[in-house]
Amino acid sequence: QVQLVESGGGLVQPGGSLRLSCAVSGRTDSTYTMAWFRQAPGKDLELIAEISLNGGRTNYADSMRGRFTISRDNANNTMYLQINSLKPEDTAVYYCNTGPLPLESWGQGTQVIVSS
Repeated sequence: QVQLVESGGGLVQPGGSLRLSCAVSGRTDSTYTMAWFRQAPGKDLELIAEISLNGGRTNYADSMRGRFTISRDNANNTMYLQINSLKPEDTAVYYCNTGPLPLESWGQGTQVIVSS
C-alpha cells in the first residue's frame, strides 16, 4: 500500500506562489506515473498535471498550462507542484496520487486559499 502525504499549502495573496510537496512511502511500485489533483469547494475533483517515473514526460490539463509546474525527486520519493501567479479560483484542496487515474488511497490533501 502506498501512503501519500501532501504539504505546502496555506493562505496566499493573489499573484503569489506556492510549492506543494507530496511525500510517497510504502509500496511504491505502482507510482510510475504520478499526478496532482485538486478539488475546489462545491466542485468535482480535477486533474492538474501528471509526470512520468523519470520526470521526462509531463502533461498538463489545458486550463493548467503556464502557471503550474510538476516535478519529482525519486531519490527522496517526493513530488512537487509549483504554482505561480495564484488566483482566487485556485482555492482548493490539492491532492497527489497515481496518474492519470488515482489508484491509491487519498492522503489528507493540502489546503490552498488564495485571498487578499
